[in-house]
Amino acid sequence: LVGIPYVGSDPMGCRLASDKAVASSILGKAGLQVPDSVDIPQALFRDVGVNPMLDLLGERFGFPLVVKPSQGGSGLGVTIVESAAQLPRAMVDCFAYGENAHIEQYISGREVAVAVIDVADEDTDGPQALPAVEIVTDGLYDYDARYNAGRVEYFVPARLSDDARTVGGAAETVHSTLGLRDYSRTDIIFDGETPWILDVNVAPGMTETSLFPQAVAAAAKQEGTTVDSFYLRILETAAKRI
Repeated sequence: LVGIPYVGSDPMGCRLASDKAVASSILGKAGLQVPDSVDIPQALFRDVGVNPMLDLLGERFGFPLVVKPSQGGSGLGVTIVESAAQLPRAMVDCFAYGENAHIEQYISGREVAVAVIDVADEDTDGPQALPAVEIVTDGLYDYDARYNAGRVEYFVPARLSDDARTVGGAAETVHSTLGLRDYSRTDIIFDGETPWILDVNVAPGMTETSLFPQAVAAAAKQEGTTVDSFYLRILETAAKRI
C-alpha cells in the first residue's frame, strides 16, 4: 500500500488464503478436494439456538467433525468434536478467536504440510513444492503441539513414497490458484488416495518447531546445497518484481 517492496503474497492473495470459506470454495471449483464445510456467524448461532444448530450440523456432517475459526492460524480455537455433547463448548471456544466458525467434515488420514516456493531460474519457472513434512501426534495438532518441542513427531520427507508427487502437485496448484507468491504452506490430509486441502498459510512460522524451515532444510539436503541458499532463492525471486 505504501510502495515498499516485500517478500510474500500480495493483499488479495493474503485475503483469499486467510478466509477458510473463500479459499475452500475457490479451490473446490478448481478441482481440488476440500472437506465439506459451512461457516456459521456467532450471531446466527446465538439466534438459532444450540439445540437446532446441533441437529443441523449433526445431520449434515455426522461425528466427528471439526470446528475452527474462519480466519486465523496456529491451531487456535480448533476442536475435533467427537459427539453432539462436545459441540457447544467447541463453538464457544472458537468464537473467542473470531466472529465466524468454520465447521468442517472430518477427514482421517496422514497429516502433511507442503511448503511451496516460487522459483524463476533457468531450470524452473513457477511454484516448486519442497519435501512434505509429515506430522504425527497423539491428539490434535493445536497451538500447544505446534510450539512446544517434543509434543509432535515429524518425518521429513513424509512417508509417502510414490504419493509425494501427488501431494506436492496439489500444494503447487493451491499456490497458483489463489495467486500466492514467493512462499506458502498448504496443510493436507492424505487418505491414501486423495490429498484433501485443509488450510493455506501465506506467513508460515519460522520457529524451531515450525514446518516451513524443516521443509527447506530437507530440500537443501536433497540438492546438496545450504539452507541459506534456499532463502536467498526466495529473496532473489521476489527482488525481480522491483
